[in-house]
Amino acid sequence: MKKLFILSILSIATLTVRAQQRPVHSLYMFDPLLINPAYAGTQVQLSATAIYRNQWVNFPGAPKTFTASAHSGFRKARVGVGFLASNDQIGIHRENTFYFMYSYRIPFSKYNKNSYVSFGLQGGFNNLKSDFSILNPKDQNDPFASLVERNMTWNFGSGIFLKHKSFYAGLSVPYILNNQVINAEVFSSTAQQYRYYYLNTGFTKKIAPDVKLMPSALVRIQESSPLSLDLNLMTVLYDAVGFGLSYRLGDSLVGLFEIQINENFHAGYAYDFTMSDISRFSNGSHEIMINYRIKIPSLHRGLECPSYY
Repeated sequence: MKKLFILSILSIATLTVRAQQRPVHSLYMFDPLLINPAYAGTQVQLSATAIYRNQWVNFPGAPKTFTASAHSGFRKARVGVGFLASNDQIGIHRENTFYFMYSYRIPFSKYNKNSYVSFGLQGGFNNLKSDFSILNPKDQNDPFASLVERNMTWNFGSGIFLKHKSFYAGLSVPYILNNQVINAEVFSSTAQQYRYYYLNTGFTKKIAPDVKLMPSALVRIQESSPLSLDLNLMTVLYDAVGFGLSYRLGDSLVGLFEIQINENFHAGYAYDFTMSDISRFSNGSHEIMINYRIKIPSLHRGLECPSYY
């Protein structure tokens, strides 16, 4: 309970000085909708993904995040539609989000369907609930001790995604509005949800008949916060099994594993070896993913769905 109280106080202090942090994922390269709405529909077929992340294991009140997304291509894969929903828990805070996504793809030429630029938009809401009754304050007469505070905000964002053969790059601002985090009618606070900017890139290189390398990088930039950088390297065998490492600047070293179960199902797992000072209290972070893809004849007839890799 002491650690939960400390974590909650720190989170509130962070909101007051800086901003509310968006959930961090280690398997985002397998569900880019997490960072860029322009990715919607790029797999042509219907693709649905669920990811669960248990961050900082054994640390009471540490973040636990569940996300679910789905998207598909329409109108001969020129249009993409999808959604992203999540439930994020940290300390006394519970946040539910839902965003709808739309993208439009422009091929570089009618003869090369694997090279294109996609523009995306998203819009939706964040619903934050803070239950202060979970805490055990020394002053039981604190007027906020039993308070349950709720705040709902609307937001929108945009992105661009470029694909050329085995190379890709994306730039996005998923949440443009700097909404107020705490309900002004309850607390006197100027805390805001500052913008995130995501820049990611990568490519696939075949180094042997049944071996591929997939290096990639992600830069996260949030206003009023330090820059965050991920460097990733995956090795894929027989287009069925992949494993690799990811380094998150100043934070963690991540082990990655993925497997193509069959034509429809794909699963992934990541373990974050925490390298920051919080490693004294935590045994790292777990993240697991399941992806399901299916080609719908009435929507995707005659269209080629790209390989997972």
